[in-house]
Amino acid sequence: MRMQVVESAAVEEEEAAAAAAAMMSVYERVARMASGNAVVVFSASGCCMCHVVKRLLLGLGVGPAVYELDQLAAAADIQAALSQLLPPGQPPVPVVFVGGRLLGGVEKVMACHINGTLVPLLKQAGALWL
Repeated sequence: MRMQVVESAAVEEEEAAAAAAAMMSVYERVARMASGNAVVVFSASGCCMCHVVKRLLLGLGVGPAVYELDQLAAAADIQAALSQLLPPGQPPVPVVFVGGRLLGGVEKVMACHINGTLVPLLKQAGALWL
């Protein structure tokens, strides 16, 4: 009986380590995706707030790399990793990275646009040249 408990605990530890390694690889994938372009938007094709963010960036002259999570095979894992990076209670999409660094969701992007800090961030990241 005691041997089973030890085995079960060992299996649980191995499973937890494998899950942590898998999540780390998802974080690494998200980091690679986020740093692949000056501006990266994680979106969902039917999300109206994602559309707002994409239109704002395009209107400013930025050509973001857009990952539509509903069209990716690993969408659930990527979305889980992104949700860990966001403040609690924030919608899961859109998520915007500028210069490989997390900017935030629609509220943060709009706040930066309104207070005048979005364009300098985009310029610093090389997304805007003017």
